[in-house]
Amino acid sequence: MEDPRKESIKPLVQTWIQERVASLREQILLTWDEGLGQLRPDDALLQKILEVAGPAEVEDPFPDAPTDTEHDLGVALDFLEAALSQGEVLKNLLEGLQPFVERSALFVVKQNSATLYAQRGFESDQPRLGAPVVPPPELSELIQGHVPSIDRTGPAYLALLGTLSRFEATDARILPLRLRRKPVALLLVDSGIRQVIDHPHHVRALAHAAEAALSFQAGQREDERTAAPIAAPETHPSAPTQRLPEPVVEPSAPMLDPKIRANAERSARVLVGDIELYFPAKVTQGKAQKCLYALLRDELERSKASFVERYGADVEEQYRIFYQTVVHQLCDDDVSLLGAVPWSTKV
Repeated sequence: MEDPRKESIKPLVQTWIQERVASLREQILLTWDEGLGQLRPDDALLQKILEVAGPAEVEDPFPDAPTDTEHDLGVALDFLEAALSQGEVLKNLLEGLQPFVERSALFVVKQNSATLYAQRGFESDQPRLGAPVVPPPELSELIQGHVPSIDRTGPAYLALLGTLSRFEATDARILPLRLRRKPVALLLVDSGIRQVIDHPHHVRALAHAAEAALSFQAGQREDERTAAPIAAPETHPSAPTQRLPEPVVEPSAPMLDPKIRANAERSARVLVGDIELYFPAKVTQGKAQKCLYALLRDELERSKASFVERYGADVEEQYRIFYQTVVHQLCDDDVSLLGAVPWSTKV
């Protein structure tokens, strides 16, 4: 039988040993930390190393190379400068914005309302082109030129978004494109699935560049309207008429003066571009149904009459400048999309 006194002493000894072991462990760790501290380089050593080695220099292998966003911005600005009509300015603006925003759209302003012209990035397969947007007060203030821009989501953003998508982004900008200080189009951009628009300053720069391009196109049109009429070639009734032997071969049309041709082609592009700009829904429907002339008869006839008034019926009959521009610009070079046209063949 064990002595009960030994059993009562045993816990006391165990407790004493555990306390001493713990104390010894703390002393060992403290001594170890103090020893490790002696291995850390002091300020004197670091200073000597810097004096010998000198500061590290990292050479930039491409010091003058632009960033990706700078390159994309430069390309977009070049496209805007190269536009040949107001409609092309707006199309090039949307293309140039794609590297900087998730979604973008342009609305043409007419009679204090906005209609969708074109869009990029929105998920809708059939955006409501040509549908007028009833502007809430916030949007009316922008259309009337009372505020410079709208830099948030809200009633104006939701009104424009209604023609494009049911998905609302968390960040948006609405910028007017002005001509003679009057908004003629609205640019809508938003962040899509992102939280914010990553490059708002690039967006604003491109919008200002598009304004400048629109003003340049308007100035060219004004210059053409005020230019002196084209003088008809001089005739000399008293000059003797040379008789040609039979058979008489019908002479081909003489070459048009290059300067006159260049002006005529530019005028035709502007006239057709305005049809694209102000009647996008009709253009889209006409292409799909191959009846562009039937849907746009009044607009095309007015534009052709303006062209003929400026350059003469003979020029159009001989060189087909306006007609060829319509086929190239409206029909993407597919004449079948135009449908039956009374002036599609030479008279």
